[in-house]
Amino acid sequence: MDQIGLASLISPCTVNDFILSSWPEEPFVVHGLGKTIEPLKNLSFLQSVDSMLGVWPHLVQAHLPLVADESSAIDVLPGEAKRLFDDKMGLLFNNVQTVHPLLNPWLENIKKELGLPASTFARCIVYATPDGKGTAAHFDQNINFVLQMQGIKKWKLSPNLHAENPTQRFTIGQPIDSELATYAHASMPISMPLEDQREIILKPGSMLFVPRGYWHSTEADGEALALNFTFSQPTYADLFLAALRSRLLLSSEWRELADGVSSVQPERQEMAQQKLEFLLQELTLDLPHWQAADILASTEESRSPEI
Repeated sequence: MDQIGLASLISPCTVNDFILSSWPEEPFVVHGLGKTIEPLKNLSFLQSVDSMLGVWPHLVQAHLPLVADESSAIDVLPGEAKRLFDDKMGLLFNNVQTVHPLLNPWLENIKKELGLPASTFARCIVYATPDGKGTAAHFDQNINFVLQMQGIKKWKLSPNLHAENPTQRFTIGQPIDSELATYAHASMPISMPLEDQREIILKPGSMLFVPRGYWHSTEADGEALALNFTFSQPTYADLFLAALRSRLLLSSEWRELADGVSSVQPERQEMAQQKLEFLLQELTLDLPHWQAADILASTEESRSPEI
């Protein structure tokens, strides 16, 4: 059986060399993939935009021309999507692995090879891009392995000096998410950043790793079809909060409803405040006994932390 997973997408580079040289912060590109991706190249629905639309049973996301991005899109039936594509609107097919389960082993193996947390959300996305069109400059909160299946696409990439380790997506010219705004340490640019910008041309058989948070924009030369392996990986904050919630829910007092916290009666607000203060004091006595290994055992093995 052909090998499926990250090793096939980065050949002849090894997974270990990729982790040492690029993962998780530096873009990585390889061209001319052949035999190692044959299981994907042979999938009939990835032969063209028409073949993808011909088998797709769900709504398709069409990117409106004003922004050409996921932040400005509508969901349409496949027949309408074809018309919009002919009118130069890009299309996005989400969670393709749910319709074509042959992609699931690729997601599972890549996740395993990279050692991603159990709670990582993995999915496949197919992007169909009309000639001369592309995606507006943006950065993602997830990581992407982009495999060019059909056509040619030009990518521009720049490191993100505006928001380190972003937990939210952002597109230039669009409103900034309120959470992102709390830690973005510079005003957002009005155009694709030029500092340390790289230009990469993807042809059929090319694969590009786009790190989380990296600025990028795209433009197709001819109709282009790309398969993305996308991973939304939890942060340390996410893992800690998951373990913390599991721990707190073992206590009947923490499971009490938060009563009176917004009451117009001052005495009820004060009682709620005192209750939470008591619980926080107990937690401060408990936290020094927590160990990182126990927290990770909780999140990776889906059991309550023994801390």
